[in-house]
Amino acid sequence: MITRDEAWALLCEYNSEPFHKRHAVTVEGVMRYYARTLGYGDEEDFWGIVGLLHDLDFEMYPTEHCVKSQEIMRERGLDERLIRATASHGYMLGVDIAPEHEMERVLYATDELTGLIGAAALMRPSKSVSDMELKSLKKKYKTLNFAAGCSREVIERGAEMLGWTLDDLLWRTILAMRDCEGAVEAYAAEFEPRADK
Repeated sequence: MITRDEAWALLCEYNSEPFHKRHAVTVEGVMRYYARTLGYGDEEDFWGIVGLLHDLDFEMYPTEHCVKSQEIMRERGLDERLIRATASHGYMLGVDIAPEHEMERVLYATDELTGLIGAAALMRPSKSVSDMELKSLKKKYKTLNFAAGCSREVIERGAEMLGWTLDDLLWRTILAMRDCEGAVEAYAAEFEPRADK
């Protein structure tokens, strides 16, 4: 199995934009949280690496997203389980690999949602999810021109795949992002260029 350091190096080979790297670290943290809280603690590292590498090909190959990544990972001899899991979040968006395992369904449901929650957090005085409540997120969620690039259809389909209500998915993912916010900010402090430099 690829290590976290090896996965990070691979991600950085294909991604230079701080935004994409931050998203990868965010989804990694969210996936780790869900692994622990859903009873897959022994697979937390695997869930995290799936989250870290899920958009491996998006920056360089946006029109081949979730297709090119399979090719890249196979060339590196990576685990087919990892290849399948990362590609499955492109289901119905050009990829025919349906999310089957609970981990794949979590990735599918939360990928777009982390972007929407992140955008909502930036609108708050705290710029954080630490004080975000479900009610305020739902208001943003229902405003379709807010974070319009985050597909509500995919989020809702993901909740349905998991057998959760939309409110449950939204709240659990707020908690997941609270859990990993410190790690994401630590990443940003180390790797993202600062405006005042």
